Amino acid sequence: MKELDLLKKDWKKNSDSFEQISEKEIYKMIHKKSSSIVKWILIISILEILFWTVSNFFFSTDEMLIKIKHAEMIFYLELLTYFNYVVVLIFVYFFYKNYKTISTTGSTKLLMSSILKTRKTVQYYVWYNLGMAVISSIISFFIAFVYNPEMDFLRNKLAANGKAMFITVGILFLVTLAFLGIFWCFYRLLYGTLLRRLYANYKELKKIDF
Repeated sequence: MKELDLLKKDWKKNSDSFEQISEKEIYKMIHKKSSSIVKWILIISILEILFWTVSNFFFSTDEMLIKIKHAEMIFYLELLTYFNYVVVLIFVYFFYKNYKTISTTGSTKLLMSSILKTRKTVQYYVWYNLGMAVISSIISFFIAFVYNPEMDFLRNKLAANGKAMFITVGILFLVTLAFLGIFWCFYRLLYGTLLRRLYANYKELKKIDF
């Protein structure tokens, strides 16, 4: 009987050891997966900047700005463009910082905290881009309508017909809404998928009791 009790104690001790090893392996796997996900978030954000930069190069708005001939408006448009690039680069820096933190941390609590911080940063980034897309669309429509000389005929026609003005505003609103919807689907497909995987890792970490 005494030998059986000793055997049970020894088995329980080994069982706890195996469980601990298993938890460490799970942590390593989650750590690696989380680091990979955040790395992809960083890569996608950089590729996104490159895409819009190349797009602006091939589809330049210089011709429209020349037609406008309004120095103050041109200045504000360029200021908005530079401001947007600065803000996006700041977000990319935070993505890189989060990636380095998650890649090098050996603490479960710090890893969980970094995952939550990364999710919030990405969510702020997505909402900023969506907001900037709406603002840019409204400003572009406004400048093209008010300051482009080629729009004189349309302005005069709309001024004389209130119904036509209402319909035009409605069409512009729908176009802006569709534009925003496309952006939302794009960000939900890319960043949304990565964030769901990252949060799944966070929930798995909560189950581990070191």
